[in-house]
Amino acid sequence: MTSDPTQKLSIGEKLGYSCGDAAANFVFMTMILFQLNFYTDVFGLSASAAAAILLWPRLWDAVFDPIMGVLADRTHTGWGRFRPWIIWTAVPWAVVMVLAYTTPQGWSMGMLIAYAAITNTVLMTLYSMNNMPYSALGGVMTADLNERARLNSYRFVAVNIAQFIVGGFTLPLVAKFSTGSDRQHGWQITMTIWAILCLVLFLVTFFTTRERIQPVSAENSSLKQDFADLLKNSPWIVMAAMTLVHFAILSFRGGALYNYYHHYADRAAMFDVLEKLGLTTLAATQSGGILDSLGYIVHGTRDQLAGSNVADVFNSIINMVGTAVTIVVIMLTAGFAQRFGKKAVAVAGFTLSTLNAFAFYFLAPEHTTGMILLTISGSIFYAPTIPLVWAIYADVADYSEWQTGRRFTGTVFATIGFALKSGLALGSAGFLWAMAGMFGYDTKLPAAADAIRGYHACAGIGVGILFALCTGLLVIYKLNQSLTLQISTDLAARRAQLSPV
Repeated sequence: MTSDPTQKLSIGEKLGYSCGDAAANFVFMTMILFQLNFYTDVFGLSASAAAAILLWPRLWDAVFDPIMGVLADRTHTGWGRFRPWIIWTAVPWAVVMVLAYTTPQGWSMGMLIAYAAITNTVLMTLYSMNNMPYSALGGVMTADLNERARLNSYRFVAVNIAQFIVGGFTLPLVAKFSTGSDRQHGWQITMTIWAILCLVLFLVTFFTTRERIQPVSAENSSLKQDFADLLKNSPWIVMAAMTLVHFAILSFRGGALYNYYHHYADRAAMFDVLEKLGLTTLAATQSGGILDSLGYIVHGTRDQLAGSNVADVFNSIINMVGTAVTIVVIMLTAGFAQRFGKKAVAVAGFTLSTLNAFAFYFLAPEHTTGMILLTISGSIFYAPTIPLVWAIYADVADYSEWQTGRRFTGTVFATIGFALKSGLALGSAGFLWAMAGMFGYDTKLPAAADAIRGYHACAGIGVGILFALCTGLLVIYKLNQSLTLQISTDLAARRAQLSPV
């Protein structure tokens, strides 16, 4: 393979690359939106046991990410350094994905805790072995800064399509395949469907992408030297800290909002919204067609809400609306970044997301229209940050090469992955800790008055504070538009000198 830093990527390659992260998000978004409540409400674990199972496997995964980065950087095959890991992990990923959401029958609580810990740990390890090299792959497909922004726009449109499917259809499919009130079978079947989709999408990514960018220097370095150089890379330090907080937001908010809609939001008001959308029927014997078969129809009247799936359906509609808006805005992001710079657009997005989160706190339980409107505005503000943050990681790898003369993309992305996984772990566990420590949360009494106060506070004030921290860290990040252009020009000149004639 030879370096070709000016290579423009075809639409087919951009779409093919995007499939890999779409696949990863069938695990990632299920984890963000539903895993906490799966362990407490379906698997049957206590809040403390669930917090430990969410925390420790993700912390292990965070530790494993740098190891994976070193392995990927030192992988040499005819397929490249990063692509092989996508195909090697595809089948194990699909199998363990199903096992992690299967509830064994007749097991003691100790055995169930051990099973959940082992399957979640293995799933997180496979996630790292697949997604860390996948993320680094985007940094070596092209060195063109604008083309990278476009690639990440394609990528995160695909990601949000997957999130639309996961957020909108997981709970209805679980309800569809559940046996009576037993949701365990519904989860197993639903995750089997998602696992098959993951396998197909990983195969598409492997067969449609190429690695083009090679290091300016072929000199081998030690692991110690790589990490020592990272500690001198101030943009990496800032982005690692920002990533920790950023991904803590996602898992913290996922747990908070699930409970916000299921326990804080007024069911009668949610029912009114669903009725206007034609998603209710008066009797269980009436059919709503395909939507009914997917679990999207609420049966009964406003006076029969206790046993209905109104919260599940409203939560799914909220997820789908937010994701649909995100997809549209992401498609415009590359143009904004090219004009104003990635940093400026990301800072603006996180600032407005902070204000939007605080506004959520001032909604009364019956203000379901406000919940929908703030979901839309929040998606508009947050969407541009999604592809830009990942494009910024590639800029950090460029800065490291510009500074040291050596490229170790895998290690850069893997250490960012360490912060990402640590953030996810701390966000989920932090939500449970905050609920238990400040609001006396008991998983057996999820609708207690103090717990509802906690859901309300965490979904608004807690998320807003975390967004504000991200904004502050991005403000001090030093790679602005002019410096990234200078780095790109200098590296292109170095590669041109070393490329074979």
